[in-house]
Amino acid sequence: MRIVIVGAGVAGCVMARRLSRLDGVEVVCLERVARDDHSEAGTGLNVGPNAVKAVKAVDPELVDRITEASYLWHNWRISLTDGTVLFDLPLADVADGPGWRIRWSELYRVLREAAGDKVFYGCEITGIGRAASDPSKTSVTWIEDGKTRRLDDIDLLIAADGRYSAVRRTISGEPEVQQTGVAIFRLLVPDTAGGLIDDYEQWFNGPNRLLSFKVPPGHIYVAGTFPISPEAPIAESLKTPDALRAAYTPPDAEPSAQARWLIDTVCANAADTHWARMQEHTLLYRAEDCNVLYLGDAAHGMVPTLGQGATQALEDAANASALITQRYRDGVRDVAGWLADIEALRQQRMRFVMAFSLEATDTMRDGADPVAGTRHKTEAAFQNSLKALYRDVGLPLDGRRT
Repeated sequence: MRIVIVGAGVAGCVMARRLSRLDGVEVVCLERVARDDHSEAGTGLNVGPNAVKAVKAVDPELVDRITEASYLWHNWRISLTDGTVLFDLPLADVADGPGWRIRWSELYRVLREAAGDKVFYGCEITGIGRAASDPSKTSVTWIEDGKTRRLDDIDLLIAADGRYSAVRRTISGEPEVQQTGVAIFRLLVPDTAGGLIDDYEQWFNGPNRLLSFKVPPGHIYVAGTFPISPEAPIAESLKTPDALRAAYTPPDAEPSAQARWLIDTVCANAADTHWARMQEHTLLYRAEDCNVLYLGDAAHGMVPTLGQGATQALEDAANASALITQRYRDGVRDVAGWLADIEALRQQRMRFVMAFSLEATDTMRDGADPVAGTRHKTEAAFQNSLKALYRDVGLPLDGRRT
């Protein structure tokens, strides 16, 4: 059986590592960037405890590797930029363990090393289509080391090539995109905060939000959001140091020491900041008429409010690899049946995660009251949703090793 994975990102590496252990299965993972080139992953991220739980169930060694490259995420605090604390939640109250704080580049390094020789780098995909011999199968053409290469009769094509997935656009068409009316920027800087920034925290000035935490080795990740028109691009005038300072400085009080360091850091690095608009696109796990599986952002680009992007890519891969492994070892070779089962396993879960993430964006929208909105997050309904988010990770396991 031949399985081809497009994209050695979060989901792609986990799938390559797990599926390559199946006897009689040829696994090839094609990655666009060169080996050791993680330059496009220059910031940091928090990975939710649900991903840690899901991956640990299928690959505890991989969890140990990621943990060694991370700081653990234990607590979530929300304050105003004047220092008033609104929300202070130990993750142990809503989760079965901690999450991770890590640099994107380090996560990619660990995952790609773990996937080993199943990943081929510097591969520029030039063609994706259905196989001539069997329309349920696919073919892929790419350029590697200046040579054109091709694989035909692919039994399962896994698209793990991100939010702007070329595989999904080619096989299933353009996904419908919904803008949320929120601008987001990200940067990673050396830790000069003198202990002011450590675990996961957020600070609001009106609907304008800063987010920050420390990641190894010796860096701090900073992200900021503010409302914009859903129909318009982010105006250049909003990206200047003066505009950013005005957005996050409290009007009637001095900023806290944490907020002051964050504001100064954001303004000093305005020219090197990565900008985007918060958006999500339609959920899709499998192609309609051929054996193509979408995972991670290729399946469900979502708003990053609850840090579930990479988290759900890991959760996707843990679930999908466990199910495929179980079916294959049981002698079930019906790939279309695998995909239907994965969709049934994941679709309702992802609808919940996407809806909950969008709901939690309420405090960042135009006209929002972050004080009332954040206090709502201390109530039972939101806390119970967090418990479902962090604990109910699926996994089609029946006690056998996968």
